[in-house]
Amino acid sequence: MSAVLSAHSLRKSYGDQVVVDDVSITLNKGECYGLLGPNGAGKTTTLRLMLGLIEPDGGELSLLGHAVPRHAREARLRVGVVPQVDNLDPDFTVTENLLVYGRYFGMKDNEIKARIPALLAFANLTHKRDVKIPTLSGGMKRRLTLARALVNDPDIIFLDEPTTGLDPQARHLIWQRLHELTVQGKTLLLTTHFMDEAERLCHRLAILDHGRMVAEDSPRELIAQHIEAQVVEVFGEQAEAWVHEHAAHYSDRYEVSGETAFCYVNDAQPLLKHLQAQHELRYLHRPANLEDVFLKLTGREMRE
Repeated sequence: MSAVLSAHSLRKSYGDQVVVDDVSITLNKGECYGLLGPNGAGKTTTLRLMLGLIEPDGGELSLLGHAVPRHAREARLRVGVVPQVDNLDPDFTVTENLLVYGRYFGMKDNEIKARIPALLAFANLTHKRDVKIPTLSGGMKRRLTLARALVNDPDIIFLDEPTTGLDPQARHLIWQRLHELTVQGKTLLLTTHFMDEAERLCHRLAILDHGRMVAEDSPRELIAQHIEAQVVEVFGEQAEAWVHEHAAHYSDRYEVSGETAFCYVNDAQPLLKHLQAQHELRYLHRPANLEDVFLKLTGREMRE
């Protein structure tokens, strides 16, 4: 595969705080690559470094064949960006937002206008082409922000938490559109706090914590490498007492968070048979997922 973005040993500090610490990432054409991490892990700073918006303290970065940040302006002509917060112009209509944004890339009006019908259809907003932004729902604004990022027909799209705040229907539509983009050969760099989103969309992903990359692989491989195959969640008023007396006998590994015990096992049957007789307890049996990996590698404590 041809590398669309290559970052080697990126480092960035602010004063005594190391924000990005020896991060190396390569993105291949046509893949969706995820950046996951708790708040403050360094995701947004890594994105800003890759876009050439801030200078690294060390490391090398190439974006679409251009050295960044030295030639970031040339690289960004072939880049689309979906920011975390919608920054659409409320004084313009849907169509006018696309038209004005295209001009930032030096595109001529007739060239932009030729692309607008397809972009509106992609975002399911053809029927809203002449309305002002304040009349749109949150999901419509998010879809328009995605369509706007495609106005220059970019080779790579940076998406910073693209579905935060959306209802399930809007999230699934965004997921469908992002999948279509990878099928078309676009490369996506995605940050998200939704583990199901990352597991569904990403071909590969990296987990960052305290500025360092702690794991990188496909979602399926990360689950296989780091977590037992099955999880049994045990909860109820008697769960704490049960954990002290029984958890170690039936679990390969277990964690307690609040009133829930997370029991990680490769063979759940002995534990499930035992729990069936514990009528004061409730439990949930499920396969291990990416969220389990994320919590194991970064911890369960809150980050501010």
